[in-house]
Amino acid sequence: MIREIIASQAIETQEELAAALRERHIQVTQATVSRDIKEMMLIKVPMGDGQYRYAMPAQDGRLISKNRMAQIFRDTVTGSDYSENIVVVKTLPGSAGTVASAIDHAQWPEIIGTVAGDDNIIIVAKPKEAAAELNERFMKLMK
Repeated sequence: MIREIIASQAIETQEELAAALRERHIQVTQATVSRDIKEMMLIKVPMGDGQYRYAMPAQDGRLISKNRMAQIFRDTVTGSDYSENIVVVKTLPGSAGTVASAIDHAQWPEIIGTVAGDDNIIIVAKPKEAAAELNERFMKLMK
């Protein structure tokens, strides 16, 4: 429903999105809408005159930008550590899927794959030495 709404009308704020959902008889809170926006990785695009609207992220195979990745990490990641070829990223509850998706879309060649739970992500690196480098990169993104 959110995809349909943002495709058919200019939604600038979470409150406007919540109101549009309520008009469609979907009861939501601002916190729920905020969580949905993060999970869907919605972006804000310029409309002109300094105004922005929500939109779906590009799905044409482009890599996720470093700025977008950093924003996701600053907003949701609480820590990172590694052992051998495994990196574990800790997130706020409910955010692991969003972060894992961003990591997957970054298409870093040293990452074989990710597995996300509710607030933890396991990342498998290849070669083994890449785990330390990935952990360092993740820690920098959090700052």
